[in-house]
Amino acid sequence: MYTVTLLTNPETPALQPAAADALRNAWGGGDIQWLAADEACAFNIAEIPENRWQAWEDMQALKTDMVIQPTATRRKKMLLADMDSTMIQQECIDELAEEAGVGAHVKDITARAMNGELDFEGALTERVALLKGLPESVIDQVLQTRITLMPGGKTLLATMKANGGYAALVSGGFTAFTSKVAAELGFDENRANTLIAENGTLTGEVGRPILGREAKVSALEEISKRLGISDADVLAVGDGANDLGMLGRAGTGVALHAKPSVQAQCDVRVNFGDLTALLYLQGYAKSEFV
Repeated sequence: MYTVTLLTNPETPALQPAAADALRNAWGGGDIQWLAADEACAFNIAEIPENRWQAWEDMQALKTDMVIQPTATRRKKMLLADMDSTMIQQECIDELAEEAGVGAHVKDITARAMNGELDFEGALTERVALLKGLPESVIDQVLQTRITLMPGGKTLLATMKANGGYAALVSGGFTAFTSKVAAELGFDENRANTLIAENGTLTGEVGRPILGREAKVSALEEISKRLGISDADVLAVGDGANDLGMLGRAGTGVALHAKPSVQAQCDVRVNFGDLTALLYLQGYAKSEFV
């Protein structure tokens, strides 16, 4: 049995009941369960339809995300999340680069790296070198004035943890940011790279080894083993090419507002919903949100 979930942006809910009914009828689905009025619904089907991706494109045109998953394993025990452009709305290194006066150049490198066009480690090393000479105090300034949380993050964490879930923040960014974001959102642990500073000034170097794509997969393996759960129990979410390893390994890997090359390699794509979409995908109704 499979479950089809339809959802839209909760800020401007526009899920059309007629469209949901038409899709359910075309696929011979079961009764529609409304998880949130005009925002999210789900119904079960016996098998994945051959026209799945054509239907997905049709729903995208209606500003609606459509995801098909095995029904039995939808509810997860662990959240493994990327930080930049996933749990927060910015890329931390881009915001630091703005303070260093090299914002446009660094943003271009970041975009290419996240789309898989550049080697992640090399691109990170190059960008960090451009931050040399910045006072370390700029990090707190950026956190306070430039960083905003992705909508729905606190609700996602609170609801999963209230239901026995574990949450890990694993980022190719920096511990100076992940520690603050993890604490604010309620993550149980965080892993990231370390910006090296001497005498209160950034040296333009990053600690080794660099946490990239493989380190995120390792985090999934290590934490799930420690918790005594399987890959199938993990919900991973990210947006960049360095997230593809963990997205492919997790029971459910969500490409959230992801780069085109990342979406192309993921079956679960959320382009309109916010982070509460990850609760709807697990079968939580809005009335169950914490």
